[in-house]
Amino acid sequence: MKRISTVVGVAGAVLLALSMAACGEKEEGNTGSAAPAPSSTVDQALAAKVPDAIKADGVIKIGTDSTYAPAEFLDTDGKTVIGFDVDLFNAIAAKLGLKTEWVSSSFDDIIPGVVSGKYEAGVSSFTIRNDRKSQVHMISYFLAGTQWVTQKGNPKSVDPDNACGKRIAVQNATVQLDDIKARSKKCTDAGKPAITIEPYTGQDEATSAVATGKDDAMLADLPPSVDAVRKNPDKLELLGENYDSAPYGFVVAKDQQAFAEAIQGALKQVIAEGTYDAILKHWNVEGGKLTGEPEIDPQTAE
Repeated sequence: MKRISTVVGVAGAVLLALSMAACGEKEEGNTGSAAPAPSSTVDQALAAKVPDAIKADGVIKIGTDSTYAPAEFLDTDGKTVIGFDVDLFNAIAAKLGLKTEWVSSSFDDIIPGVVSGKYEAGVSSFTIRNDRKSQVHMISYFLAGTQWVTQKGNPKSVDPDNACGKRIAVQNATVQLDDIKARSKKCTDAGKPAITIEPYTGQDEATSAVATGKDDAMLADLPPSVDAVRKNPDKLELLGENYDSAPYGFVVAKDQQAFAEAIQGALKQVIAEGTYDAILKHWNVEGGKLTGEPEIDPQTAE
């Protein structure tokens, strides 16, 4: 759900793919129960920055799109939200002396929900973008680029640089939707057929549309793309290079600077203690490890 312009390239995609594939070892139904337990040590100075409304019940209410494995998705019980985003933010909350309540939502409703106060945070693989930073604070914690996926063997001969006339699946409200719209305009400007853009509410729906042959290909963030191929090796494959690597950000309301600082500080401690690396390793997404320290509203190349 992403974008800025630092090309990671096929080598980065392959490294992350191999890292995630190493969990062929990890079953698709893994609940994450063996994930590293967050430290029970509360940082009182950071906890003091938590808004009073959250301190009152000790719970952060979090909006998330639970269709985006391996970042945030539903466990086999169909109710519990799991994933590397979940484990990481739970560890941050523990540092602040808080518990978490994960509420499944459509992706494009989460930031408006944080702005309105429906949610106290948004954690859903949000790429840090200028339009989002104008509405909310975003704290960087992970890096991911865009990856194309097609049916095994690419039977429709999809070329990401010339997908004119193809049916392409994408999740609503993501930078990939902006990406494919721009590519379609290039097609029509050149007198070629437009791309048939198939937007879906959930990433799982987009993946299914390609796996079943309804659509010719999809583009999504690298982690869910690799995860989709790992789970459907006989139906899907990565297509081309991973590009436009960009940071993900945790989301809090624009008027909650102190809360953003508390999350940033707690994340720094989670990183320093090694819990961050352990969580990424557990979910086989070490290739997206944040470079440098987490920042609040970092500059992007947009």
